[in-house]
Amino acid sequence: MLYLCNLKAAKLVKIGDIELGDFPILLAPMEDVSDPPFRYVCKQYGVDLMYTEFISSEGLIRDAAKSLQKLDIFEYERPIGIQLFGSEIDSMTEAAEIATAANPNLIDINYGCPVKAVACRGAGAALLQDIPKMVSMTEEIVKSTHLPVTVKTRLGWDEETKNIVEVAERLQDIGIKALSIHGRTRKQMYKGEADWTLIGEVKNNPRIHIPIFGNGDVDSPEKAARLKATYGIDGIMIGRASIGYPWIFREIKHYLKTGEILPGPTLEERIDACQTHFEKSLEWKGPRAGIFEMRRHYSNYFKGLDHFKPYRTSLVTSESADEIRGLFEEITENYSLQPADTFPCP
Repeated sequence: MLYLCNLKAAKLVKIGDIELGDFPILLAPMEDVSDPPFRYVCKQYGVDLMYTEFISSEGLIRDAAKSLQKLDIFEYERPIGIQLFGSEIDSMTEAAEIATAANPNLIDINYGCPVKAVACRGAGAALLQDIPKMVSMTEEIVKSTHLPVTVKTRLGWDEETKNIVEVAERLQDIGIKALSIHGRTRKQMYKGEADWTLIGEVKNNPRIHIPIFGNGDVDSPEKAARLKATYGIDGIMIGRASIGYPWIFREIKHYLKTGEILPGPTLEERIDACQTHFEKSLEWKGPRAGIFEMRRHYSNYFKGLDHFKPYRTSLVTSESADEIRGLFEEITENYSLQPADTFPCP
């Protein structure tokens, strides 16, 4: 069944006391992607709510350096949530207290990560196989913090257990303030097409009064508008489509407001965004890690650029920040005459 959203005046979306506008666009938490440098770039292009990479509850409790570093948040990022994952209720509760002390705007629980390293340890999407434990864990976390608690999850574990309607009701009943739903099961991983039908059922369930955000395969302004109109969701969460293309946030917002498609980013904008990301990466992680971890992003920022392979090779092999800055200048010089439509949207 499809749900056509009504034509009443737009209602302000709120998570607790956090106001997010009438149809917020969220940046999904992505491991090894949505760190502070990436979030900085996305914030420049209009994202309304962001999350940290997911953080291991056990790592926080053990004071693991990588987990603690993920707690870093900055004032310009607000509103921002810290996302936690884990398999043990006591550990998750303690981790929520540690995360609360870092002063985010909300705490988010990951019940959706499908990767084996997480799910096979009883965390992330694995909790979709044990709804009573999921509910108990969430309830204890809600009790442990004064911050709003939200959840990100999937439709179910597999085709036979698509229980998201029940899950949404039970989690709302024990106090979560918003729910983000990825339109696939854990078994699907990221394969096939996301199914938004059950997301629509959750949103249009008369018992549900918290904001419901849809996630999965949103890669264009037109698709975002169609999903909004069809299912009546309160907002959309963007993940993979934003990697190397932070402009998707402004493009969706502009289209929803005016019905017009913005032109894609110019070469100058692409280089500026990539270089900003690079400099923020150096600033936050230090030269060595900053250079290394930026390597995964270059192909995405310059997708569609003809004959770019030699530059990509140089960017991902260079160990010198100044050399990389010089490569940005060369790219600007050599490609400055190419039209914006050389770079297709993802």
